[in-house]
Amino acid sequence: MKKTLIITLMLFLVMSMFIGVTGLASCAESKITIGVSLPTQDVERWVRNKENLTNEAANQGANIKIQVANDDPGKQISQCENLISQGVDVLIIAAADAVSSATSVDAAKQAGIPVLCYVRLVENCDLDAHIAYDNKKVGEIQGKYLTQLVPKGNYILLAGSKTDHNSFLFKEGAMSYIQPLVDKGDVKIVMEQFVTGWQPSEALKIVENALTANNNEIDGILSPNDSLAGAAIQALAAQGLAGKVPVTGGDADAAAARRIVEGTQTMTAYRDLLIMDKKAIEVAIKLAKGESISDVATETIDNNFKDVPAILLPPVVVDKDNVDEILVESGYHSKEDVYGK
Repeated sequence: MKKTLIITLMLFLVMSMFIGVTGLASCAESKITIGVSLPTQDVERWVRNKENLTNEAANQGANIKIQVANDDPGKQISQCENLISQGVDVLIIAAADAVSSATSVDAAKQAGIPVLCYVRLVENCDLDAHIAYDNKKVGEIQGKYLTQLVPKGNYILLAGSKTDHNSFLFKEGAMSYIQPLVDKGDVKIVMEQFVTGWQPSEALKIVENALTANNNEIDGILSPNDSLAGAAIQALAAQGLAGKVPVTGGDADAAAARRIVEGTQTMTAYRDLLIMDKKAIEVAIKLAKGESISDVATETIDNNFKDVPAILLPPVVVDKDNVDEILVESGYHSKEDVYGK
């Protein structure tokens, strides 16, 4: 009888362990898996995005698989195919190319996987949702700031890559303030150009050429982001003009904050990436579960296929008057990052 009792207890313990392990495995399998395709890690903000998304997925109880396309649209399509084949529950795409990425969206939808468009809108496809900062508003605050500071004179207008839908939104917003001054004859646009692949090296050449063609008589430079602003300021510095010509920017990266403190960059459009990334993971999980997102996606954006449910967050102007309050005191950048040691 004692032997029988021991055997029974052993069987009970084995079964309990098996049930426990099975339960843990089942729990792990029930976790939402989020696939993410990012365009690059060559810019500070995308490095932050990757880190934020990874941390937020863990915080919100999801698995995450992130691929980086190195600004290669073909590579991004291939990476998205790989994520789809791995059976992710939802796909987040930040497009390297606004048009070709529709191929990845279509493939995901055919596999029954919902797609959240992230930061950069993908055109001509059946997106489930889009999340970004309001990039038309980003352009508006850049254009407003520049025109208030320099209501007359020669402008250089830099726009982002033509393959990024946001480039057109930035420009549209800025021109709502600049164009009326052009029409009045107060502002003359002496150079206006899209920058291939958002490459600072390309922006540097554009600004150098504009300075040469206009005998350095440039009164303002519109730049949609901080990387291009840095290139424009490099060209100005070579002519002894850094800090004398207002230059806009966006992303509020550490280098831009330093330039604002030094006086060579005039402003940047701050977009709190952590707020956006928390919301992106929250929305992705809801989409994966088939839940409504109408409580958070309160706007729509037209991607030439449909009015996509959208979460558009408001940007904030940062200049020398509030750089400490917005970027340092909030912890977005350390004091050392902005002011040096």
